[in-house]
Amino acid sequence: MANLAPAVGRPFRAANTIRAVLTGAIVTAGVSTLGDYLWKNVLPHGLPFYWFAHAIILFSTVGVCLGLPSNKPLAGALGAVAIGCLATAGFYVLQPLMGYAAMFPLFFALWFGLGLLSGRVLQRRDSMNAIVLRSLLAAVGSGLGFYAISGIWMPFNPQGMDYVKHFVYWTIAYLPGFGALLLRRGGAHSPPATVSLDASG
Repeated sequence: MANLAPAVGRPFRAANTIRAVLTGAIVTAGVSTLGDYLWKNVLPHGLPFYWFAHAIILFSTVGVCLGLPSNKPLAGALGAVAIGCLATAGFYVLQPLMGYAAMFPLFFALWFGLGLLSGRVLQRRDSMNAIVLRSLLAAVGSGLGFYAISGIWMPFNPQGMDYVKHFVYWTIAYLPGFGALLLRRGGAHSPPATVSLDASG
């Protein structure tokens, strides 16, 4: 008898992967919106301690969302926090020399690190070529997204319903990154379809 279970299960795995992408973008957007509120109303600017605290909270969220599809949220959180803190330290070192232009190489390095984490540690599925391609797509896609929403920082003075707009904009900006790292043809962890014959049938 033909065993088509893997093929039948593919739509469900694909739906779960899409759900993971949407959840990652939405949850991370919520954390970023909370960060906007805190930077506007509570936290002092220009102190590296708060840069790293922000990075730890934000990237632990990103890492958990990347790790959940493979049931490795803790590994995802720890790896993403390490990557985020390295990027933050890089900005702290390079910003006096390069100004805000330092963000561009660090942004690509950050997404490459997340791509490596997702493709080799959490999912264990991607070749280095695939990791480079996924990371590049994530960086370019999210980079364009961040550029599109950059008006929320110029000037940075959110009030009231502005935070709803920030949440929507952050979601749009994060979607390409999560999509590039998590989506793949056939859904996450989907084995090739097989057909077996049951002699007893």
